[in-house]
Amino acid sequence: MKIETYGILINIKPFSERDAVAHIFTKDSGVLVGMMRGAVSAKKNKPLVGQIGNVSWNARLDSQLGVFHWEAEKNLAAPLMFNADLLKIMNSAFALIYTLIPERESYNELYENTVMLLQQIIDSPDPYKEYLQWEINLLGILGYGLDLTKCSGCQKTENLCYLSPKTGRAVCAKCGEPYRDKLYKLPVSLMVTGMFINHICNIQGVEVPTARKIF
Repeated sequence: MKIETYGILINIKPFSERDAVAHIFTKDSGVLVGMMRGAVSAKKNKPLVGQIGNVSWNARLDSQLGVFHWEAEKNLAAPLMFNADLLKIMNSAFALIYTLIPERESYNELYENTVMLLQQIIDSPDPYKEYLQWEINLLGILGYGLDLTKCSGCQKTENLCYLSPKTGRAVCAKCGEPYRDKLYKLPVSLMVTGMFINHICNIQGVEVPTARKIF
């Protein structure tokens, strides 16, 4: 089996003195996992997290780990290296993709959103606002879309103060008053999206990534 596509290197870990296991988030085939021969010992063209480029994944059987041929075109992480906040944002986004997105399932919208995020935060006056929108979009892609347009109880559009953790829909002050201790407070923040992410991780039986916990 062979897959040829384009993607971002989101995770790489040593497997031996020479080789590494890598996760590449691709435009057409979602997250691909495979071996990168010589990645650890490479002195030139060393694979690095944040690189984007052409990737070929080969395996004799569909169920095998497979082997990558990686041709990096550009390092999207390079402009972020001297800014700790921007690196935290990139690492958190990559960790959530690595943790929550199943292998070899296409997520074109998430891929485009991720590339856009890495490009926008470089010059953004509020990079965390850009990242918050990325997480909101991620929740929607995972089936937890937020509806902040009207109250889920009375349908009114004014005085929306809460968010239901069960439905992801807004709740006005009057309808939410009896349940305010169980509802999330608006506006949506990284704390709020973090609660939804924690819930999704619990359902999937995985830990919330350390890179996300630091927010």
